[in-house]
Amino acid sequence: MTSPQTGEVTLGSISPASTIKTGWIQPHALDELWFHTGTACNLDCPFCLEGSRPGDARLQRITLADVRPLMDAAVGLNVRQFSFTGGEPFVVKDMVAILEYAASLRPCLVLTNGTAPLVRRLTQIRKLAGSPHPIAFRVSFDYPEEARHDAGRGAGNFRLALQGLRSLHKAGFSVSLARQVQPGRDEADVDHEFRQLLATEGLPVDLRIVSFPDFGTPGEQRVVPRITEDCMTRYQTEVTRRAFMCGFSKMAVKQAGRMRIYACTLVDDDARYDQGDSLAEAVRSRVLLEHHRCYSCFKYGSSCSELG
Repeated sequence: MTSPQTGEVTLGSISPASTIKTGWIQPHALDELWFHTGTACNLDCPFCLEGSRPGDARLQRITLADVRPLMDAAVGLNVRQFSFTGGEPFVVKDMVAILEYAASLRPCLVLTNGTAPLVRRLTQIRKLAGSPHPIAFRVSFDYPEEARHDAGRGAGNFRLALQGLRSLHKAGFSVSLARQVQPGRDEADVDHEFRQLLATEGLPVDLRIVSFPDFGTPGEQRVVPRITEDCMTRYQTEVTRRAFMCGFSKMAVKQAGRMRIYACTLVDDDARYDQGDSLAEAVRSRVLLEHHRCYSCFKYGSSCSELG
């Protein structure tokens, strides 16, 4: 196993492979309920961890009728926040209505590419600024340079995303940025370049910037070190184990016309992490850390959440 602190590879205890137990997380709360709005997107980014593209239906588009019962159930389980990811949430017809209902119950976070689907619905979205609970938006920017960003997302989308970000901020919403980790580069230097961009565009330079490693595409099989029970006690503590997303959140997705609960936002391509249709039961279910993306959480502390 590779130590997340030192990067050193250790063998741990020498035991027959059949007796080594996979590491796991026991959920302790439902602080955050994520909704996957569907894998349909207006963009076709080759690196998308969800494989999203125009018309894609690996995960179906949600409706207000789909999510309302789950939101009500989550409130009964003391959920703190509703969060939304895609695909692109604003290609979903009911998205504004969904946010209106969700924000009547709890604070919300929306992950968006900030481009045409959002920009076209800004008049409707602005009205949500007066919701009983706040709605925050995280806009994706792969690079602070227009040419590099648009090379992966399509010409003109850098400027559209800036327009979306600026409009959301001006409307009074809390906004943040999501970017890619750039291997071999100092994280602080990359963040500084983004803050220079924000300053140039007249946006606050202290916006939150969240960075993510390359998670691969759906169904991709990556060879990563196995996470064992020993790893979870040797390299993790009770505090860090509780910070794993599968310990405090779930994600609801729509498959074959039914809403299903998955262990976290990164494993919806693996049926082993389908935990049924009951939030209450899912919250009690132990999560085995067998997906290759689990190793990113183990090593980097990756988390889609913005909960403090």
